[in-house]
Amino acid sequence: MTSTPVGMRCPECAKQKTKVRSGGGALTGAHTPYATYVLIAINVIAFIAELGAGGSATSGDLIHDGGLRGAEVDSGDWYRIVTAGFLHAGPLHLLFNMYVLYVAGTLLEPGIGTPRFLGIYFVSLLGGSFGALLLSPDDLTVGASGAIFGLMAAVVVVARGRGMEELASQFGLFIVLNLVLTFAIPNISIGGHIGGLIGGAIAALVFVGVERQAPGRVGTAFEVGALLLLAVLAVVGSLVVAA
Repeated sequence: MTSTPVGMRCPECAKQKTKVRSGGGALTGAHTPYATYVLIAINVIAFIAELGAGGSATSGDLIHDGGLRGAEVDSGDWYRIVTAGFLHAGPLHLLFNMYVLYVAGTLLEPGIGTPRFLGIYFVSLLGGSFGALLLSPDDLTVGASGAIFGLMAAVVVVARGRGMEELASQFGLFIVLNLVLTFAIPNISIGGHIGGLIGGAIAALVFVGVERQAPGRVGTAFEVGALLLLAVLAVVGSLVVAA
């Protein structure tokens, strides 16, 4: 093996001239991150609907009807596993999540493509719901934070997989700071954040593995199957722990 600026490589690979980029825009491709913008719009519209549905943003009718809690999921409201990820408990909660979604999404989506980006997003969202129900089934949980933590983890995994250590380190530090806040500030869903982080990291590892080892139709089929399996496991896990 030969030491190169992007890590240890075989002698044949080391001789290849590979373009290496680093920094904040390292994952950015030529595609417009439409899915990122649509997800932000959906979350903002949902928050406006919360305010219009009566009550405050933290205890309104929409929060009550769509928020995540074990008893309601066990009673048949399984849709809460998804809808809770598009509701927010106040404007600051929404603004912070949408800011991170914008930053991570505009890096990740153009770099890996919209289908993979959406796959990672929803696996992370479902993983966050599973984590929230696992650790705090009796609490009413809302927010896109699980999906957001998953996207942050995915940026680190993909950046590191492509040899972009500076970007990986920047987002790694951002994750650590947010985890500190998660454990330090009360009324934050620890399970939701950790679950989303793990879900996004695993989904991104699948993508990086396929990108390295099995590009093409076979790899794509494996990737789709793996992401669907992760999503199903998260949903089944949520239903089991809510029971």
